[in-house]
Amino acid sequence: MQTLSDLTTLRLGGPAGRLVEAPDAESVVEEVRKADAVGEPVLLLGGGSNLVVADAGFPGTVVRVASTGIVTERRPDGSVLLTVEAGEDWDTVVAATVAEGLGGLECLSGIPGRTGATPVQNVGAYGVEVAALLESVDLYDRASGSTATVPAADLGLGYRTSVLKGSAAAVVLRVRFVLPGGGASMPIAYAELARVLGVDPGSTVPAAVAREAVLELRRGKGMVLAAEDHDTWSAGSFFTNPIVDAAPDPEMPRWPAGGRVKLPAAWLIQHAGFAPGHQGPGGRVALSSRHVLALTNRGGGRTEDLLELAREVQAGVRARFGIDLHPEPVLVGCAL
Repeated sequence: MQTLSDLTTLRLGGPAGRLVEAPDAESVVEEVRKADAVGEPVLLLGGGSNLVVADAGFPGTVVRVASTGIVTERRPDGSVLLTVEAGEDWDTVVAATVAEGLGGLECLSGIPGRTGATPVQNVGAYGVEVAALLESVDLYDRASGSTATVPAADLGLGYRTSVLKGSAAAVVLRVRFVLPGGGASMPIAYAELARVLGVDPGSTVPAAVAREAVLELRRGKGMVLAAEDHDTWSAGSFFTNPIVDAAPDPEMPRWPAGGRVKLPAAWLIQHAGFAPGHQGPGGRVALSSRHVLALTNRGGGRTEDLLELAREVQAGVRARFGIDLHPEPVLVGCAL
């Protein structure tokens, strides 16, 4: 029996009832349809980078999405339509576009996982979100058994969310992005990245230059996967940045968010008394030694250990600031 700890970046999770590999979109649909026909639970698995799976595992069918294919199409206005199969490794897609001299996705470099997950989470980093470039997705509707192309405007894309997140109703088969068509990056909106690049916020640089800077920043935070580095045995940022009506402390860093303010979860965690490397049960799990927003498996950990550490962090931030932190990864068979 396949253990899901072998297939997640946290290296946590119990056994799968049944694991099947789906090498193309048609296979994904077929496997999901077969499981639905007999009333078996289904878990769609890509790179396993945004999943926290219970120690008990998943009792149904795990469909590992392994479809590949990238197609670029130059449009009359000079922009480029990029069509990507859901199983393509995300950073491979970003690297390929940059290598072709296309800007747009460079700030999303180094993010682990498969392309099909990016619209579900509305993946974002360093001032750019998938929503800014997403054109449409092809979805398999499990209730009707039909496949349709759904425009980005109908996906309810918001901060690290969409109508697809937390719902098993539809399966992403492929994703389309519209890139500007030139070789310049998106305007550099993130202050830390602008400092590294030596430019003013709002400036652009060659996409390849921005990609390397983003990768350098992510490596420094333990956010680029490396088998020998336990700081990367994580699900990335474990908590989303909370959006509140007003910051409880006037000195607290913040960003505007549609009439409200977004607070940095990492700042809240550190100022609630949690230092990098803070250990959970038995030292088997810990906050990353480089970035307190990542909860990591130090070897020999269990999912319940990780959840206990997450609850401790939540409680500490709530007690210090009166703010609730919410998990960013998908929790499978478990809860905080």
